[in-house]
Amino acid sequence: MTTPVCTSASNAATAATRPLPYPSFASYVKARQPVLLRTARSLTANPSDAEDLLQTALAKTYVAWERIEDHRALDGYVRRALLNTRTSQWRKRKVDEFACEELPEPEPAPAGDDPAEQQALHDAMWRAIMRLPARQRAMVVLRYYEDLSEVQTAEVLGVSVGTVKSAVSRALGKLRDDPELGIVR
Repeated sequence: MTTPVCTSASNAATAATRPLPYPSFASYVKARQPVLLRTARSLTANPSDAEDLLQTALAKTYVAWERIEDHRALDGYVRRALLNTRTSQWRKRKVDEFACEELPEPEPAPAGDDPAEQQALHDAMWRAIMRLPARQRAMVVLRYYEDLSEVQTAEVLGVSVGTVKSAVSRALGKLRDDPELGIVR
């Protein structure tokens, strides 16, 4: 038995006689894409980003396809390309937050937007409405709180539209004159 003097030459000769597991780049991608996509998804949080990452790594593999001697190690090559590409993306990412010396404070709310004042006004309004006669109170509530039209209010109460108009007008006049609601004006 003779020992080959040049191992790389003998390896190249035996590699030339063996059929390649993937005769073309397209056949490799078709056969291994699901496995490689799972690897890419494990490197990113977003499935769309994983597809983009795999596409970039496969483009790098395609460029080096002729230089890759051992096509049995293609998965390792592509995985390394995935990892290197993801690391490069991570290093280049933009930082949207910047350190500053002063903390931004929210704009102060206008005086009329105080929730306590709004609740006090709401309570005063209901007390004033409760002081109206029952018929006027019903018409004001249906017209303004239930947001019914004058026609709908008249139908619900079984009165004419003119009656609704005049009763609501008188009720609003009483509410305008109410001393508890004078603070609003």
